[in-house]
Amino acid sequence: MLLSATPPPGPRPARERRLYEEAGRLRGLTPPATHPLASITWLGPAASNPALAHRISGDPAHLAESVRWIEAAARLPHWGRAHMPDHDLDAGWLLHHLSLALRWLGEGLPEDVAALLRYKLLLQGRRMYEFAVASEGSWWSSSYWQNHNWICYAGLATAGYVLGKEEWTERAKDNLGTVLDLMPEDGSHAEGVVYWRYGVPFLAAHLDLLQEAEGVDWWDRGGFMSRTFHYRLHQTAPGFAFNVDHGDCHDRRSGHSAGLYYRLAAQYGIPEAQWMGDLASGELLEREAAESGVRPGILPEAYLEYLWYDPSVPAARPTGTRAFFPDLGLLAARTGWDDDATLVSFKAGPGGGHRAWETAEKHRTEKGWDTLNQGHHHPDSGSFVYVSQGAFLAVDEGYSNRKRAAHHNLLLVDGQGYADEDRYHVYRDIPFERQARQRDVLLSADCGWAHSTAEIAAMYDPGLGVRRLDRTLVFTPSGCLVLLDLAEADAPREWTFLLQTDRPTEAEADGARLIRAGAATARLRQFLPAGARITGGATEVEANPTSSTPGLRLTRTLHTLRATTERARTGRFLTALVPGTDPDAVRVVCAEGEGVSVGTETVLLSPVARRIRTGRVNADAAAVLLDGGAPYVVAATRLERDGTVLLDTAEPYTGKVG
Repeated sequence: MLLSATPPPGPRPARERRLYEEAGRLRGLTPPATHPLASITWLGPAASNPALAHRISGDPAHLAESVRWIEAAARLPHWGRAHMPDHDLDAGWLLHHLSLALRWLGEGLPEDVAALLRYKLLLQGRRMYEFAVASEGSWWSSSYWQNHNWICYAGLATAGYVLGKEEWTERAKDNLGTVLDLMPEDGSHAEGVVYWRYGVPFLAAHLDLLQEAEGVDWWDRGGFMSRTFHYRLHQTAPGFAFNVDHGDCHDRRSGHSAGLYYRLAAQYGIPEAQWMGDLASGELLEREAAESGVRPGILPEAYLEYLWYDPSVPAARPTGTRAFFPDLGLLAARTGWDDDATLVSFKAGPGGGHRAWETAEKHRTEKGWDTLNQGHHHPDSGSFVYVSQGAFLAVDEGYSNRKRAAHHNLLLVDGQGYADEDRYHVYRDIPFERQARQRDVLLSADCGWAHSTAEIAAMYDPGLGVRRLDRTLVFTPSGCLVLLDLAEADAPREWTFLLQTDRPTEAEADGARLIRAGAATARLRQFLPAGARITGGATEVEANPTSSTPGLRLTRTLHTLRATTERARTGRFLTALVPGTDPDAVRVVCAEGEGVSVGTETVLLSPVARRIRTGRVNADAAAVLLDGGAPYVVAATRLERDGTVLLDTAEPYTGKVG
């Protein structure tokens, strides 16, 4: 598709209009005569989109526009200025786009411009290739789970195929095979949604080039590409415009790539991906382009939308409301997809996810290579994002340079977050054993419940003696959230529960806290511990989301609610979050275990002892979940309700009873 500029057969009038609009969007701008301090990635699509438009239409105005930007980019002595000139993203982007422009324009390109561009591509491709060879085992050359690796090698491969440089394409191909073999099979991405939409399109482009140039079909190799739309879909906020912002996310509106949606829809026959592509390239396009903090952004992807759209793929609105991604330890559950629906996204896993963490350790011990660069992965295991009524109510920090657990909905021990945090790459050089994980996951399409327990004790400084810090999260069918945090340490500690919001919470007369975000509301009620010290205040988060502009500083203000216990060896927080005008949460009296009811929904928890005793329920289980229908249990061996034994089994069972 990309090399020959040949899309799947069928009409594509909307995509063609998009391409022509993008091809002319920059006509009022004067190309830079010297390299600006900021990134020049945008110069690539400034040339490639009009090049494709000219190839399709024959309009000489598009040819002239492409030539303007080709000459400007080709006359710059280096691609990239402030950070790794010639050896990083700027060079990768321009190699990809300008090589395609050279191929697409062919003999239509003036001879002197073609010669200049060919010379420049050979020069820059050689610089990139030599850097990749020299730096093998460090930085992006071998950072298999990182967008810089995918973009730089895709750029090198594009130039190699267009210029006939087999040495380049073979090295890029070997790297691509390794990446596909090592990416998580569940399709998740530890860098977060924004870097997913920034980097994964280049993996798709490289696969496209490989298939067309060499007849090699690796689209199903490893499983990541076939499942990664599922990950992106379930990190979409209700209403589809915004994204869940785990990881480094510049904002909540930078998550869509219509071109990538179309390519995944065409390759794997995913109707929901086709539907999302139509939405992103239509209704959501202008606001995403205007409000996104990521550049070049969604508009320059017009060439991908045109070439990757397959009109034969049916489109269908998403309906699935539950997902779990075991590699990243990411649970997502929602009440629906409409604007006013409620969503929770809850994660806990090692840096980069389980496969990356384990494989990188082997690379380190067997080769001495540093392959896990997860500077975009936050210290957020055990944290969650909560969205309801069209607003973010419990929020993440977004992008930060000095990453801290205190910026997330987590717990502090004696005021401390994770060990070795407060830096950009909080997972670099830490012990292999320092891993968080999820257990006891209940996620069923036929029920409205979601349950998981995050084990996060290993993430804290060993000097704190934290033996246990488990957070159990339950999402009810109506969208309420119940949290049970259990903590133990060798010595008495202060335990602090954190909740981050976009505006300060409001104390209510009955002890609850009201969260407001626009017209949306939720009530936070903390049943345990009794007598906790409640404080609040602003938390400033600073970020520079682009190394190409070292002086850039962006700040975001979180409003942090803190509940801190007296010093004790153990800590226990029982918390309910109820959206909108739903009935208030009440504590259930339990002889053993803990319980909360909201209306007709009852959550009974005992994640460690696994003994639940109430007036009506006796269970040996981590959880019993009731809502008027058949009960659901987690890790249960026995359930007795109102004197009737409903479950009695030797092996722990998770799921519906009866």
